[in-house]
Amino acid sequence: MRDHSLLAPWVRRFLLEHLVAERNLARNTQVSYRDALTQLLPFVASAVRKDVDRLSVEDVSDERIRAFLDHVERDRTCSVLTRNQRLAALHSMARFIGSRSPEHAAWCAQVRSIPFKKAARTTVGYLDKPELDALLRVPERGSALGARDYALLLFLYNSGARADEAATLKVANLMLGTSPAVRILGKGSKWRVCPLWPQTVAVLRPLVNGRDPEDSVFQGRTGEPMTRFGVHRVVTCCAALAANSVTSMADKRISPHTIRHTTAVHLLRAGVDINTIRAWLGHASLDTTNIYAEVDLEMKAKALASVDITGLPALPRPRKPPAVMDFLSQL
Repeated sequence: MRDHSLLAPWVRRFLLEHLVAERNLARNTQVSYRDALTQLLPFVASAVRKDVDRLSVEDVSDERIRAFLDHVERDRTCSVLTRNQRLAALHSMARFIGSRSPEHAAWCAQVRSIPFKKAARTTVGYLDKPELDALLRVPERGSALGARDYALLLFLYNSGARADEAATLKVANLMLGTSPAVRILGKGSKWRVCPLWPQTVAVLRPLVNGRDPEDSVFQGRTGEPMTRFGVHRVVTCCAALAANSVTSMADKRISPHTIRHTTAVHLLRAGVDINTIRAWLGHASLDTTNIYAEVDLEMKAKALASVDITGLPALPRPRKPPAVMDFLSQL
């Protein structure tokens, strides 16, 4: 087998040369593509009975990729969106190999012909004000970790930050002076500035007092920076405890992104312009922000109540069933 037919060198070039040096994709995108290959290669190696480092490009056929995608949905119980993310990574790698190796052009076309599966549009989940208040009451603010958890929850609600954005936030990004605000590094390495409430400043100031500007704002028990998984754990644990007092929270899947959605919906209810909300959340397109106008039932109910229905004909009184009429006539 000639070296250029081996898959391993292509994978290395794709991950290090193409994604990083040529495309300069975001770190999270690089990790997502890497994870797709981490799952695919052992699956294919098991199917063809080869070691992973001896796989050829042709071993990763379109039939085996389709089988892998079925495995992602059926055995790993992943959503259609996750399945499509894995396929997007494989499409990108096929395009990379096909553009640099003409003998693999037919293979590239077969892989890229695998279609994305249409996914049902998911409903955006958010918290109403009583539910958010219950969530914020959970942390024991008298302890160091409780004070950190409360500051984290309040910061997520104030800024609408993603879990990764909160985890990587540096002390230097906080501006707690006369015009308090925070600089957040979001998707696509784009910076945005969000104002901070006085309540948020009051809990963040003692949290970062005396700390180095390059330290992470939110740290774990040992002083290490929190990860996005740690942020997620804090939110889910507090949500589970809050559900004991607010029953409507029991059936909701509450995550840091739920708080982000909550920020957007509450800003919309307060009359904030949709374009301002887009900049607040760091959305690249206004279409993404418009989904909050569609899901807010309270605003829809207010809009319905504001409609003038005077002058419309009254609804006819329902007629009684014949059997009832017969029975009444005998009384």
